[in-house]
Amino acid sequence: MPKNYSILGLMSGTSLDGLDLAHCHIIDDGTTWSFQIKKSRSVPYTLEMQTKLKDSIYLSADELLCFHNEYGTWLGEQAGIFIGENELAIDCIASHGHTTHHQPEKGLTFQIGSGQHLANASGCKVVCDFRTNDVALGGQGAPLVPIGDQLFFNAYDFCLNLGGISNISFVKNGQRLAFDIGLANMVLNHITRKNNLDYDEGGKLAQSGQVNVSMLDQLNSLEFYSLPHPKSIGYEWFVKKVVPIVDKTADSMENLLCTGVHHIVQQIAFQIEENSSRSKNKVLVTGGGALNDFLISTLSNALGPTTEVVVPSKQLIEFKEALVFALMGALRLEEKINVLCAVTGAKNDSSSGVVFLPN
Repeated sequence: MPKNYSILGLMSGTSLDGLDLAHCHIIDDGTTWSFQIKKSRSVPYTLEMQTKLKDSIYLSADELLCFHNEYGTWLGEQAGIFIGENELAIDCIASHGHTTHHQPEKGLTFQIGSGQHLANASGCKVVCDFRTNDVALGGQGAPLVPIGDQLFFNAYDFCLNLGGISNISFVKNGQRLAFDIGLANMVLNHITRKNNLDYDEGGKLAQSGQVNVSMLDQLNSLEFYSLPHPKSIGYEWFVKKVVPIVDKTADSMENLLCTGVHHIVQQIAFQIEENSSRSKNKVLVTGGGALNDFLISTLSNALGPTTEVVVPSKQLIEFKEALVFALMGALRLEEKINVLCAVTGAKNDSSSGVVFLPN
């Protein structure tokens, strides 16, 4: 008998735009999984919350844990408002939290947003902390979205996500592989926010600029790009390795943005060409970067006529990650695999996530 789950997926990404909420019906008919995104909303972060999240890597241990609890309560309050306004009956909330620390080489990853505080504030069962178990099994704890690519979007040769970080998922030799490619909106938003703009709408500013060859060469020479996968990066890497390059480059905002876009595209195009096994390919692009028209046109030109770049509906672009965490919550409730070791490098697949009940 088919199982139909009603799950609220929550996602907060490295681009620091805000909290994504997606009420999803996740259907398991015994052989295939399917979905419907019924309702969705993005809650923009206030400047205060954005700053606190961005600077959380500098907090002391007790300050970080207090913020972990505070943010979990805030997530629960936002979920409760959304559930109440839309009169939803849900089986659980599946929450990614917000990654503050990600150093898998040290066995460390941390997503703030206390599951117990979230459950208590919302009054709902919560599944969260999806990464820790994989890291404990020797994996990167990332990326996690490929389970959704495998079960929902396997008609595409490549699934590309352009959030704060770019990551990609594909099948090679019968196995689903995925890894963080490198930069995406994180670097572009860093440049615009230094100029008191939240982001470059449609990539119009970048399109009006010129490539700074020196900055482009420095970004392309970052050691991360030469590492084998599985591999992943976090905000700490960006602050340590990328920000110094960008901040010391004396050039206009338009030229810095243009350079950032060409860097992002060059690294993506290299990975697609390196891992393509067909003469023609279809690439599904989601995440906020899919709304950057200049980035998408530059990518299409770089890949050429043999690769179709598919930009789906705005809802799927913006809420795919929240959808996949809803799926991961459903898989965890069924105790089925939701994290793939071929992707993360862990010693085995796992059914990850911790369940919290409201009190």
